[in-house]
Amino acid sequence: MKLTLKIWRQKNAQDKGKLVEYKIDDVSPDMSFLEMLDVLNDQLIEKGEDPVAFDHDCREGICGMCSLYINGEAHGPDRGVTTCQLHMRMFKDGDTIYIEPFRAKAFPIIKDLVVDRSSFDRIQHAGGFISVNTSGNTQDANAIPIPKHDADRAFDAATCIGCGACVATCKNSSAMLFVSAKVSQFALLPQGQVEAADRVMKMVNQMDVEGFGNCTNTGACEVECPKGISLENIARMNREYLKASLK
Repeated sequence: MKLTLKIWRQKNAQDKGKLVEYKIDDVSPDMSFLEMLDVLNDQLIEKGEDPVAFDHDCREGICGMCSLYINGEAHGPDRGVTTCQLHMRMFKDGDTIYIEPFRAKAFPIIKDLVVDRSSFDRIQHAGGFISVNTSGNTQDANAIPIPKHDADRAFDAATCIGCGACVATCKNSSAMLFVSAKVSQFALLPQGQVEAADRVMKMVNQMDVEGFGNCTNTGACEVECPKGISLENIARMNREYLKASLK
């Protein structure tokens, strides 16, 4: 395939940035999107030009590092996949593809398509954990009976990889789907009950401190989420927050 790429280039957070056009030929439909960018970068390096900076790590849809806004959609036109799992067969010969970084006040651009998502880490540090006594007197988690329905919902919430697609696709740049998934995976389990009130209050407060917007109730986040995290988690987080506020 022959493609025209319009890629966001920005030297640093202070640079204005702009879309730069590149032509690329001989793109196989079996390539992943990131492999196509690898080919482009090889060509740029051969020409003595600065390669396009973009985030990636596992390339298996697990780590949540890849974060491209492709033709106006987080992770591109496919559903239930991350950018690294997107294949070029989703595009046609002669297509023009717009490639931009995830855009949000809380995700400042570092360079080109790379954004700083450490705000998610700070939300996790605020309360996304369970304090456990590891002195040798701990109880085996498998010894605590948990209803299968609750266990399944907790596992579903825990599949969130923190990629930030929910933020990028929300017109308010809300992180509520991400935060609610992290709150839910503990709120649904007995091990998470001890710190439940502190957890939701601290994580929601940190989310606001980072500058994320509020939920729009449009549901775009669930549609674009590569792991299909449900909006039900936002409702659960709101209930948990209300209960904690009344204590």
